[in-house]
Order: sequence, then C-alpha cells, then structure tokens
Amino acid sequence: MEDIIRLVVMRFPKGRKKAVTLSYDDGVKTDERLIRIMNDHGLKGTFNINGGLFRSEEETDVKPTSRMTYQEAKEVYLQSGQEVALHGLRHGFFSYMSNPVANLEVCEDRRMLEEMTGEIVCGMAYPFGSYSEQFLDVLRMNGVAYARTTRSHFQFHLPEEFLTWHPTCHHKYDKLEELTDAFLTEKTGYGKRDCMLFYLWGHSYEFETDNNWDVIERFAEKMGNREDIWYATNMEIYRYVKAYEQLEFNVAQTCVYNPTAIDLWVEVPNWREEGAPAICIPAGQMVRL
Repeated sequence: MEDIIRLVVMRFPKGRKKAVTLSYDDGVKTDERLIRIMNDHGLKGTFNINGGLFRSEEETDVKPTSRMTYQEAKEVYLQSGQEVALHGLRHGFFSYMSNPVANLEVCEDRRMLEEMTGEIVCGMAYPFGSYSEQFLDVLRMNGVAYARTTRSHFQFHLPEEFLTWHPTCHHKYDKLEELTDAFLTEKTGYGKRDCMLFYLWGHSYEFETDNNWDVIERFAEKMGNREDIWYATNMEIYRYVKAYEQLEFNVAQTCVYNPTAIDLWVEVPNWREEGAPAICIPAGQMVRL
C-alpha cells in the first residue's frame, strides 16, 4: 500500500521550491531605472506595454514618468533580459468592450509588440484590472497564454487559471516587508503544486511620484540574488508549469517520461526523513524514480 500512495511533487529548476516574478505596466521611462535595480539583484519579470500609446518623437515636455517612444522602448526592453507583454492597444476597460473592439485591442497590441521585439508576445496584464468571463474567449482566440489581474491575494500559490492570474501584492502594500520575510522563511508542504511563488506588481512611475524608490530597492536587496529562489519572467513560469503538467507517469509513479523541450524537476517525499533530493527529468527522457 505504501508504494501505491507514493507522491511526486513539482520543483522549480535545479530543485528549487520558491520562485519570484515581477510585473510592471504602461511602458514608462522610469521602467529603465527599475530594470537596473532588478538586474543588479538578479530579479526577473514582465513589462506590459500599450502598443498604441508610445510617446511621439516630437513631444518636448518629457518627464521621468512619461511614456517611452517606440524606439526608446525597443532599445530599453530588448537589452533588459526581461519579458515584454500585452497591456491592450490603448489601455481600455475590457469589461465594457464589445468582442470586436476587444479583439482589435488585443490582436493589434500583440502585432505591434511582436514587430518591436522580434519575439512571440502572448502574455498580458489587464488594464485597470478590467476583464469579464466573455473577454477570456477573446484572449484564447488571440493565443494569449496568461493574463495578470490587479486582485492581490497576499499568498504564495501558483494560479489555478493563468488567464486570471492574481498576484501576491502591489508594491504599495503596507506590509510588503513582513510578507517578504514570511515568504523567505516559510517552508512548503506537500501537495500537487508544492512550490511557492511571490508575484509583485505595480507601475514604476509610482516610485517617482511617491518618492519611494527605496521600497523596491529594499525588496530587491532582501529578495534578490539567492541560491534557493528561481527568478523568472511571467512567461517562464507559465511555460514551466504547463510543461510539468505534460509529464507522463506510470501507475505506481516509479518512472516518468518528459515529452517536452524543458528539463523539469520533481521531488519524491520521504515521510520518515526531511530533505528528499530533487530529481531532474531531462527533456525527451524517461527517468526511474
């Protein structure tokens, strides 16, 4: 009976149990400073851009909080090592749009950002956090893989539905440092998705207008450059989880085949001892557990 109830749980790359990702909206000039802070501390994340709202090259009244021009955005994000994702062509309220208008907002934003980056752009953050159940069909029709809401849950779990991906918290959360400490010290339990994710979101211009860049600098210093954390973009997390869900096990869960192109990691908990070693399941290979 002990063999029959054997449990296998997911681990992030290199067997890590925890991951951190960030998500920042609107494509403003202060993203450049945020990217420097993130890169200095090994943090990764996603910048959500409105392809129809780039600043005109002729505009002279340029502030740190202004939107980037198309060329500025191309230079900043392509050199950043971070992900670019959709945010609606013109930052509209999707919950009030007809399907044809919403379709244009998503499809044209995607076309413009893919042209700018030369990459496949199929992640998203909802402008104003606005969406409806009907709108999810528009996203599916346009090949959008995930979409971030603005509804913080203040926890560390992975989403059940990636098209309504709720973040951990906004950086303005008054207990951000306490939540960060809890994430760093908390141990995981065993379940189908035993891994923990801290997902921080916001707008980089808020650090400028609120004069509190120290908030993200303290977060980055405490959370960044740790061996026990996987730092990933939103899309990297999505693709890893979806790849893990494709693993093929035998009934006794003593062997597993990885049909994907991504190396995946699992752990087989030992109920009598702590610290079971993580096991790598290489892409395209079968491993006996």
